[in-house]
Amino acid sequence: MVISSIDLKDGKVVQLKNGKEPVLERNDSDALIEDFSFYGETAVIDLDAALGNIIQEGKQKGETLNTPILKSLLRKGSVRAGGGIRDVKKARELISLGAEKVIIGSSAWKDGKLDTGFLSELHKAIGKQRVIISVDAINGMIAVKGWTETSGIPLIEGAKQAEQWASELLFTCVEREGCMTGIDMNLVTRLREAVSCRLVVAGGVSSVEEIEALEKIGCDVQLGMALYTGKVALKDAFVSCLNWTKAQENSNGLITLIAQSTAGEVLMMGFANKEAFSKTFDTKKLTFWSRSRNVLWTKGEHSGNYLEVLRLRADCDRDTVLATVIPHGPVCHTGSWTCFTSEAGAASTFERLSNVIEQRFANPTPGSYTATLNDALVREKIEEEAEELTEAESREDVIWEAADLLYFVSVLLHKEGVSWNDVLGELDRRHKK
Repeated sequence: MVISSIDLKDGKVVQLKNGKEPVLERNDSDALIEDFSFYGETAVIDLDAALGNIIQEGKQKGETLNTPILKSLLRKGSVRAGGGIRDVKKARELISLGAEKVIIGSSAWKDGKLDTGFLSELHKAIGKQRVIISVDAINGMIAVKGWTETSGIPLIEGAKQAEQWASELLFTCVEREGCMTGIDMNLVTRLREAVSCRLVVAGGVSSVEEIEALEKIGCDVQLGMALYTGKVALKDAFVSCLNWTKAQENSNGLITLIAQSTAGEVLMMGFANKEAFSKTFDTKKLTFWSRSRNVLWTKGEHSGNYLEVLRLRADCDRDTVLATVIPHGPVCHTGSWTCFTSEAGAASTFERLSNVIEQRFANPTPGSYTATLNDALVREKIEEEAEELTEAESREDVIWEAADLLYFVSVLLHKEGVSWNDVLGELDRRHKK
């Protein structure tokens, strides 16, 4: 699959040729990650941190001009962060701020060999599964210090050593980076045969056909310049990476498509062909191929109960796709909320509660208690309900009072522009410290 790249320099999104020559710059990082996250993971790289362009004074001492942008992006997608991660403290901080993985570059190499001391500390601090090691190469030799030097370590030899300390390797063919002249398939094939971990390649990839060829030998692609110049469209790349051969063998050429709510509840399962995926991409409404009627079918096209798609993710075998959706009404034709229950309504979740509260304030209905709650009153109710919860004696009373308290807390969060995901994210950050 394709991992989209957001490279940051001087507070802007950039693309560089061979890691040096500026080719383009943009100021729309939020819009980019929203688009990229629909199709898969995003790599966010702080180039200034990699080059050592650190602010030496003031409140931002030790940071770069990109730090505020990086921190913001970490919560907005499935992000892997890289650039200038030279110690365990920085790696842990990025994980705590929302990075799913960290990319370790020059710091993995020291004095012409792998720095197993540092990597061992990193392994203990955040776990091997969260570590990606860059095996970037210039003329077949591992490149370090922002690609300004080579380490003297041959690529294949270094990669074999590095995979013991990481869940995946990121290989960039530096002399082809940003040139869109095509990847060195012979070198990538040799590298793929040499290591068994996940391998992501970058540098020169410029076509969907090339992405498909790399997928077939078991490599993912990290893509930058080809996306920004429009040479490759993510929707085409996504479809090309799916295992249509296996789908033909098992499901008459159809990919299994599972719809799941943002709260993790499985809603329904169906099948899709390339045409169905194309319509999903264009409308952001989940579309299937009906095997019984042999027609394209967008969920809710007659009932109005459509599924708004937030993101798509292919499984490890590439023959099943998980769609994270917002359901607009019951999903099952029976009137049930999902196809796996007889319940007419959605299960209660923090997300559902927040959505109801948002609607009550946006479109007040006659007699709505929620709509009457101003800032002072909701804070007063939180104090009152918290006291009643601490005084509750029976199990039933604890449940009742806790429900009241969580309701009023949810109202306060809405008024302050805070989501339960923000709160849970903070708890997750504290856990990862």
